[in-house]
Amino acid sequence: MDKIRKNAAGIDIGAKKIFVAIENEPVRSFETFTEDLIRSRDYLLSHRIETVAMEATGVYWVILYDILERAGLDVWLVDGRQTKQVPGRKTDVKDCQWIQQLHSYGLLNRCFVPDEQVKEMRIYQRIREDHIRSAAMHINHMQKALTEMNIRLKEGS
Repeated sequence: MDKIRKNAAGIDIGAKKIFVAIENEPVRSFETFTEDLIRSRDYLLSHRIETVAMEATGVYWVILYDILERAGLDVWLVDGRQTKQVPGRKTDVKDCQWIQQLHSYGLLNRCFVPDEQVKEMRIYQRIREDHIRSAAMHINHMQKALTEMNIRLKEGS
């Protein structure tokens, strides 16, 4: 099988560390603070990496995705179910190497990542939903307190 992507990297993302695999290089790990993510970007660029695949793990991927995309890298966010099907790969090091290998052979599918405008609208929508939920909860608490005090309000009040 021929490699489709020659300058590809694979990244395994965790809450405290990310692991970066580049072909013919030892796996490097970086902390998840912004300055460390920028160091990982510089590491990828110094090795002339053009494309990166990483799993969509919770929300941990978001900041790294933005940093790498702004640097001009072709960033592929992939579903973890595509990469977890092989038994025996239980370490972060092996995971990132496996992701890199699958990506270089073109065996991963890219997840949809909305553009900035859609992301912003989704944030506003979630905030609105949170406020509505919170308002309903407070109304229920007030109604319960009034009922416990045996206070009744007229309908339509």
